[in-house]
Amino acid sequence: MSGSRWYDTAILCEKGGEMTERSDLLASVASTIRDYRAGEIPEPNPDHVERWISQFDAAVQVPMLRELDFVFQRTYVSRSRAQQLLSAIAKDYPCDFWRDAHILNIQQDGYSQAEMRELLLPILREQCGPGIGYQGSPGGEFIYLDDAIFTGNRVIQDLTRWTSEAAPAKATLHIMTFALYRGGEYWIDQNAARWKSGKEIDYSYLVIDRFDFENRRYRRNQSDVLWPTAEIYSAEGFEPRYPVRDSSRGFSSEEGRRLLEREFLNAGIKIQGFAQNPNPVLKPLGFYRFNPGFGALFVTWRNCPNNCPLALWYGEPERYPPSHPLGRWYPLFSRKAYS
Repeated sequence: MSGSRWYDTAILCEKGGEMTERSDLLASVASTIRDYRAGEIPEPNPDHVERWISQFDAAVQVPMLRELDFVFQRTYVSRSRAQQLLSAIAKDYPCDFWRDAHILNIQQDGYSQAEMRELLLPILREQCGPGIGYQGSPGGEFIYLDDAIFTGNRVIQDLTRWTSEAAPAKATLHIMTFALYRGGEYWIDQNAARWKSGKEIDYSYLVIDRFDFENRRYRRNQSDVLWPTAEIYSAEGFEPRYPVRDSSRGFSSEEGRRLLEREFLNAGIKIQGFAQNPNPVLKPLGFYRFNPGFGALFVTWRNCPNNCPLALWYGEPERYPPSHPLGRWYPLFSRKAYS
């Protein structure tokens, strides 16, 4: 009997420890993302994170929370963090540069560029005086500012229109962003002749802080996105990732990375099945033209990119009934769509 009591006590202690870790992780994730879309949606709290993670199998919920807590502490950018990063970059250039510079507002879809400009301007005025604005002087350099560049398609679209309609015949352009995915950089470079519209545009990239993500196909083994191995996903034309030494930058371990790749892939396939005629670029790991999706895990206070796994942002169950495709999944990051 005493042995039985000891065994039962050990089980209870183990379960109690797991519940304590779960509670701690729920609170930690909620704390990291607490300013997500502040003022637009209710502040994320542990109950919100609990409701989301409970959609996954019970056995993987705590390990997923453990890995996501690690990842989001490194890739989630809060508003205060964004202000710190912009303040740092503002100090890297003299005030004369900022007075002459033209901070573009040419984004055709979304709100990120306008919101980033609004965040930067008070910082510049505090450092360089109240007279500074978005429009600089003739001959001043141009700045294309955004929170992240994923595929590069939006940048190409915006710059093509700008160079064909408003850009001078010769200009210097800085593409400034918090996060730059190397595949997007490659695509912008490959299409430079087209988006320059025959004008002489000297351009460069400026990645604020450390968010420089590898996602080029030939570097897939060293990628910083969710890129499944062959044992997790296989399809015609898909080139899987092969784990190599130091291939899990941004993740706690290869095991933690594979867990997210597998669970987000399976959840995304499930979500795809909700829609009768899904968008062809609506992939399980995020919007992309290639299977199984983009696989980004970069989120800011202002929105969650659709290049992140569907399981993070898909669904509006507060607005739609369970019979509706958007009512069948509860998102961690309720996404603000384009108008």
